[in-house]
Amino acid sequence: MIIGLLRETKNPVDSRVALSPDQVAALLKRFPEHGFVVQSSDTRAFTDEDYRKAGVRVMEDMSCCDVLFGIKEVNIDTLLPDKHYFFFGHFAKMQKANRKLLQSLMSKRITFSDYEYLVDDQNHRVCAFGWWAGFVGTYYTLRGYGLRHHLYELPKPDRNFTMEQLHQSLKVVPLPAVKLLVTGNGRVSQGAQQLLEKIGAERLTEEQFLADMPVRRLSFLAANADRLVKRCDGRDFQWEDFLNNPSSYRSDFMRFGQRADILISAHFWAPDAPVYLSKKDLQNPNLKIRMIGDITCDIQGSIQSTLRSSTHDNPYYDYNPLTDAEEPAFSSERNITVMAVDTCPNALPKETSTYFGDSLIQHVFTPMLEGRHSDIIERSTILEKGLLTSKFAYLKPFSLEK
Repeated sequence: MIIGLLRETKNPVDSRVALSPDQVAALLKRFPEHGFVVQSSDTRAFTDEDYRKAGVRVMEDMSCCDVLFGIKEVNIDTLLPDKHYFFFGHFAKMQKANRKLLQSLMSKRITFSDYEYLVDDQNHRVCAFGWWAGFVGTYYTLRGYGLRHHLYELPKPDRNFTMEQLHQSLKVVPLPAVKLLVTGNGRVSQGAQQLLEKIGAERLTEEQFLADMPVRRLSFLAANADRLVKRCDGRDFQWEDFLNNPSSYRSDFMRFGQRADILISAHFWAPDAPVYLSKKDLQNPNLKIRMIGDITCDIQGSIQSTLRSSTHDNPYYDYNPLTDAEEPAFSSERNITVMAVDTCPNALPKETSTYFGDSLIQHVFTPMLEGRHSDIIERSTILEKGLLTSKFAYLKPFSLEK
C-alpha cells in the first residue's frame, strides 16, 4: 500500500498535515513493506526538505497512491478516481457549499472517510482538533479585546508559534477585570477553559457570575445548554429530551448576556436548536457583551452576529446590531466585535499536526497497514467506491440536487 499526504488547496490556505516528518519516518520503519509519499507544498508547516531529511519521498504526482490524506476539503479538479480519501468533508450535515464535492467524489468512484466521524464504540471522536480550536480561539478573542479597548497588544501567531508562546504572551499583559462566558462542555470548551485557568483567570459560580458586582481580575463561567435554554412549556430541562426535541426549548441566554463582557461560543449547535443571541437580542440595550469569539463559527447560527467566517490574517470584524451589517473591526463603541476564524488550530500548525497524527497512527494507520478491519474507519466512511454507505444513505436526495 502507498499512502499519500496531500497538499492543502483550500483558500484560505491551511498549513496543517496529517503526519509530521518524524511520524512518517517512524511508520516507514515500523511498516517497511508499505510506502509513503508527500505532495510538494510551499505553504505546509513542515517543508519539503523536512520530509526529505526524514527519508520521505516528495512528489507532485500522487496517482501512485492507494490512500490519500488531506486536512480540509480537496479541490475538485485534483481528485483522482478510484482512490480512498480522508479529509474533513463538511457535507454530512448537508452543507450546500460542498454538494459539488460530494457529487464529484461519487462520480469518480472514490471511497471517502471523513475525520469528523472517526468515533469509538461510545460515539466519542478519536481524531479531532477541537481542544486546540478552543485554546487558540480564546487567545484570539482576548487579543481582539485588547485591540478594541487599546489595553494591550498580543502577537499574531505565525506557523512556528507554540502553545507555550501563546500562554506566555497572555501572562505578561494586563488582562482586564471583566466577566467572560464560555458556552458548552465539549473539547472546544475544555480547550478554552484550560487556557483561562493557565493564565490565572478566576472561575466563578453561576451565582457569582450573575451577581451585579465587579470582579477583581479576569473571571469566567462555563455554561452548558442546560443553563442556557429552558423548555417552552416550563417543564424541567432533560438532556435526552433536549437532544431529541431541541425545538421544544427557547433561549435563556440574556440573563448571562447582561452580565458578561466577553463571550466565547464553544458549544455544538444544530439548526433546529434555540438561537442563543438573535438579532433582536443583539439590539437589546441590556446586552453587555461587546466582544464575541465564535469558535464554532456557525454562520447566522446560534450567535447571529456571526455573518461570515474570518481568517488568521484578518480575524476580526464589527457587527452593527442596529443595521444587522458588518463594519470594519474596532470602528465603533456601539458595535460588537466578532472573532470567527473557523480554522483556529492552524495558528499552531506544527503542534496540532503532530497531535492529530498521533491519533491517526493509533486509530487509522495502524489497523490499515496491518491489514485489519477497523470499525472506526468503517463508521467514518461515507462513500464506498462512489456509493453512499448505509449510515449515510440519507444524503442521497442531497447528492442529487443541482
